[in-house]
Amino acid sequence: MTILLPSLLFHLLLLVPVTVPLPEAGNGQWQLLQKSIGIVAMHMQLLHNDRVIIYDRTDFGLSNLTLPNGTCRHDPFEQAVKIDCTAHSVEYDVASNTFRALFVQTDVWCSSGSVAANGTLIQTGGSGDGERNVRYFSPCPTCDWQEFNNSLIVKRWYSTNHLLPDEGMIIIGGKMQFNYEFHPKTEIENSKLYMLPFLVQTYDKGADNNLYPFVFLNVDGNLFVFANNRAILFNYKNGSVVRTYPVIPGGDPRCYPSTGSAVLLPLRNLEGTNIEAEVLICGGARREAFHLVAKGVFLEALDTCARIKITDPNAQWELENMPNGRVMNDMVMLPNGDVLLINGARSGVAGWDSALNPVLEPFIYQPNSPVGSRFELQNASNIPRMYHSTAILLRDGRVLVGGSNPHKGYQFSNVSYPTELSLEAFSPNYLDPRFGLLRPIILYPSSQTIFTYAQKFSMRIHLTHRLLLPELVSVTMLAPPFNTHSFSMNQRLLVLSIGKLNISGNSTCEFEVTMPRSSIIAPPTFYMLFAIHQNIPSEGIWIKLQ
Repeated sequence: MTILLPSLLFHLLLLVPVTVPLPEAGNGQWQLLQKSIGIVAMHMQLLHNDRVIIYDRTDFGLSNLTLPNGTCRHDPFEQAVKIDCTAHSVEYDVASNTFRALFVQTDVWCSSGSVAANGTLIQTGGSGDGERNVRYFSPCPTCDWQEFNNSLIVKRWYSTNHLLPDEGMIIIGGKMQFNYEFHPKTEIENSKLYMLPFLVQTYDKGADNNLYPFVFLNVDGNLFVFANNRAILFNYKNGSVVRTYPVIPGGDPRCYPSTGSAVLLPLRNLEGTNIEAEVLICGGARREAFHLVAKGVFLEALDTCARIKITDPNAQWELENMPNGRVMNDMVMLPNGDVLLINGARSGVAGWDSALNPVLEPFIYQPNSPVGSRFELQNASNIPRMYHSTAILLRDGRVLVGGSNPHKGYQFSNVSYPTELSLEAFSPNYLDPRFGLLRPIILYPSSQTIFTYAQKFSMRIHLTHRLLLPELVSVTMLAPPFNTHSFSMNQRLLVLSIGKLNISGNSTCEFEVTMPRSSIIAPPTFYMLFAIHQNIPSEGIWIKLQ
């Protein structure tokens, strides 16, 4: 990739651009934001007010953050502590780098979630007394959790949520749950429990390996569902399997607890009739790894990524090697379409004290580069992020990283990897000050603008340095995901169609942008909108698609 820099000859040579190569990667910067937020960041969701909702679990003792106003959680059946006056959830304010305690009544450990069309976080399930509960969190300065008991038909522990085109959500699987249900239950069809035999077929007795299945809404309206080492295309409306994909090469499991991660790669050509969709799955553990950990044997994690074009009638997996093996890795879509692989370990599996050798260096995966040159090693953090760690993209382009609780309870000493209460920010190379001249600023539309499907609108951007190659401008929109246990539910990046750029003066241009044509391509909710110039993204703005 190249960037363009101004020179003294620039105006003299009829505005002929001068190209220079991008600096060698070596890449990205780390910043400690909070030494302690008092709880473990096991689950994270960014909301459209630039607050991040974070929570851990309620059943393994007192956290390091006291609830305000004498609030306590009373649970006579709790084995860890029956009266708990500490918080197990916080709201983190990105702009001010501050946080406040939130109150959650029942256990949210290993739960799932989605952001509804109105911007409310809907969190489902958990463990123990929270396994059938649904909780709402609305974005407002003083809001707290609202909890609804027994709102799920069955227990949901380690299940996956996905937002649907009709503004509802589907909840799939979980511990010993080979079925799915919908939320909210506004119609008769949505109030039933539906069996999913595929989850029975992918169940490994004693190791599961089909928990937190990887689920993506395909461009045809069906769901791509991956569990253990295989995938189907599933029509959730009539309960039928539309097609079965080949087993992933090697046959090793990639889902919890043999935890790899997965993303839907950027969706492009959204005005065309044949939109292609590709899924990338990276890392995980070898099939026998889970059982060998109990014997003190920690197998090296898988060092492969598998990529498949799920819209291809003859879809086949293609393997490529990462710089090293990785289990419990998170995959974060960046605004420019690259993928950040971060967190995790080189050996073992997910679970209490079940992994060794933290991987401190993130990787950048560039989907459009040739095979063999897609991975770029990044600068390392000095904080291991093992089991129960998380990572999400922020609107300013940084990646918020937190968590790590590789053993049961809040243990801070006499363990190989202490419970980690800190928050860090990883700034990818595109935020380097050297690229400030190339970074666009969105002048229009304004933040929180509401758009409809297929709507065309004018976008105006500003650069400190004149746009030299308009063909290197693009616009993306990203649905911020619910992240836990190495999978980011509802993560979806779309590359929007744009028209000819009209350059005014030396630093501003305007062009037409077209929104996705249907809710199948982009379910209705809040998105972050970015302008990209020569692979350098702007700060995003919030928009709502409805």
